[in-house]
Amino acid sequence: MMRLRAAPVLAATALGMLALPVEAAAAAKRAIVLEIDGAIGPPIADYVVRALDAAKPEAVGLIILRMNTPGGLDTSMREIISAILASPVPVATYVAPNGARAASAGTYIAYASAIAAMAPSTNIGAATPVQLGGNPLLPLDRKQQKQQKDQQQGMGGEPADTETRKIVNDAVAYIRGLAALNGRNADWAEEAVRSAASLTASAALALHVIDVIADDNGDLLRKINGRTVTVAGKPQRLATAGLDIVSVPPGWRTELLALIANPNVAFILMLIGVYGLILEFFNPGAVAPGLVGAISLLVALYALALLPINYAGAALVLFGIALMVAEAHIGAFGALGVGGVAAFVIGALLMFPSRAPGFALAGGVVAGAAVGSAALLLVMLATLLRARRRPVVTGSEALIGAEGEAISWQDGEGRVRVKGEIWLARSDAPLAAGSRVKILGRDGLVLRVEARNSAQA
Repeated sequence: MMRLRAAPVLAATALGMLALPVEAAAAAKRAIVLEIDGAIGPPIADYVVRALDAAKPEAVGLIILRMNTPGGLDTSMREIISAILASPVPVATYVAPNGARAASAGTYIAYASAIAAMAPSTNIGAATPVQLGGNPLLPLDRKQQKQQKDQQQGMGGEPADTETRKIVNDAVAYIRGLAALNGRNADWAEEAVRSAASLTASAALALHVIDVIADDNGDLLRKINGRTVTVAGKPQRLATAGLDIVSVPPGWRTELLALIANPNVAFILMLIGVYGLILEFFNPGAVAPGLVGAISLLVALYALALLPINYAGAALVLFGIALMVAEAHIGAFGALGVGGVAAFVIGALLMFPSRAPGFALAGGVVAGAAVGSAALLLVMLATLLRARRRPVVTGSEALIGAEGEAISWQDGEGRVRVKGEIWLARSDAPLAAGSRVKILGRDGLVLRVEARNSAQA
């Protein structure tokens, strides 16, 4: 009897000992928090993709994308989604803090994640794609939504423009596929794309757009513990209750890329590059302007390749600079200069589309660049006018009126020294070696001179 009674105790003890390593391993795992704050572009995509690639299932139990974004570029969004779908570690998109939003690209990323969560006072949606230079996915404002609705006539609710229909239909198919993968509301997802619909956190939970509403990261881990989700195409049960929360902020590389990819910084670097090369071109051998200009221009071109820009606007900016430089060297009584400033300002306004949140050029930068360019133009014009008023110090004109010394003279001809140079010379009056002479003119390589004494007489 004693052996029979002891058997369950021993079995329980053995099971407890076997469970200890499992619990210890679970406790050792971490929940990594990645911050996505602002427009989603190449720097954010690089930051998230590198963190997802570095996460190992043995050490990381969950990756939380803490998100507050107005949208972003299509290419960057798809890079992040591809990394999420391939990650062996479950990913939770958490729209936070209170007042945050997951608009446009953020909606797609939330649908691609194993867990979609929101803080109480947040919103999600407005996922209609907008065609720009870099094909970003950005929310439409009310005016753009009205324009889109006006287009949807006679085509079963589809946009009238063929290119727009292709982009919207592609986005619908993409987000419906993500919804099917994680069992979320595909019909509302389509509405968010076609009609730019948005939802509050409570409405999104009721419509099964998200999985949970959480107050903070710890609350999120408690509420999703034990859920079964799809990770890398396979079902997985989440064990998040005992995870340590570790924030992984963007590193210096991400910060540097974000700085370079800022439209305002890229625009200023482009101007520094262009003006630096112009100064080097007109002052050969200065080195510093050319070196700084070349580096700035190369960095600017790298940044502009990542950003959604209007190339006609960029061409107008460069054309405006060319007109201002031409004004400084030709002197067209201000016509070229005024036209150059106008082209510069219009091009700067067109270069970065204003409807792209996070990728628009600040008005202060445009105004400052225009004023700076105009001031540089005035400085160049003033320098040119002063140069024209100065007496000529080179060439034939510089010789007229100059004084020299006769070195040798015979029969109306001889040699004179003028400004350290020996010239052949002629004179109507006889001269003696060593006498001072004044230059009257020049016939080829022969100077016409007269005695300095007779000139004073």
